[in-house]
Amino acid sequence: MTHHAPDVVRRAVAAVALLTLGAGCGTASDPSPPSGVDELTVPTPSPDPADYVDGIDNPWLPLTPGSSWAYAVTGGAGGGVVVTVADDPVTIAGVSAIAVQTVATFTAPEPGEVNVEGWSTTPRTDYYAQDTRGNVWWLGREGRWQVGEDGAEAGIAMLATPRVGDGYREALVPGSEGPTAEVAALDGTADTVLGELEDMVVIDVSTPDGLVQRGFYARGAGLVHRETLTGASEETLELSATTIEADD
Repeated sequence: MTHHAPDVVRRAVAAVALLTLGAGCGTASDPSPPSGVDELTVPTPSPDPADYVDGIDNPWLPLTPGSSWAYAVTGGAGGGVVVTVADDPVTIAGVSAIAVQTVATFTAPEPGEVNVEGWSTTPRTDYYAQDTRGNVWWLGREGRWQVGEDGAEAGIAMLATPRVGDGYREALVPGSEGPTAEVAALDGTADTVLGELEDMVVIDVSTPDGLVQRGFYARGAGLVHRETLTGASEETLELSATTIEADD
């Protein structure tokens, strides 16, 4: 489903205040161990197969075989997008991965293949895998790039435990820095075909060409709404139907 931590700049005033407060202390607390995205090497050029599990059951991005999502697209090209999880796993760079196919339709299609606003009427297949901690990684796109080849590196598609402010690369693609993402909120709401949903993970994704899109992810359902914040068109993606298979 189509797929770096930003440097935190501390103001000089805050730094001075911290130094002043710390000057009168005889001892300092032990630093907290890294957690969440801080524990990960993102992006990574060579994932260790031992760090990954079979299947993907991340609650925010459940990619169980046979599952599908249909979205209505308003603005931009219009039409719709269908996302389907393949039945059988594939091996990418030694890692057991899940193949996810995305294909679009447009309100006024032209003969043959049509590519509009990043969508294509030709099926596109992306590869994902989940690590032992529950993080979902984007390993490649068929015919375009694959982790470990020509400098391509895998990035995060969804964290196991998203935290507001977490930032990361979704991929490092040859010839491009690839998209970056930041967790914007954990209390997103939306009125969807599944009802009024709350407590959703909200993620802003930015591409090198200046496009910024905000996605809303519901527990157990995945992406249910996406809107364009900045970019060429004010495109909105709305979930219109879904079939999510049970995880065996």
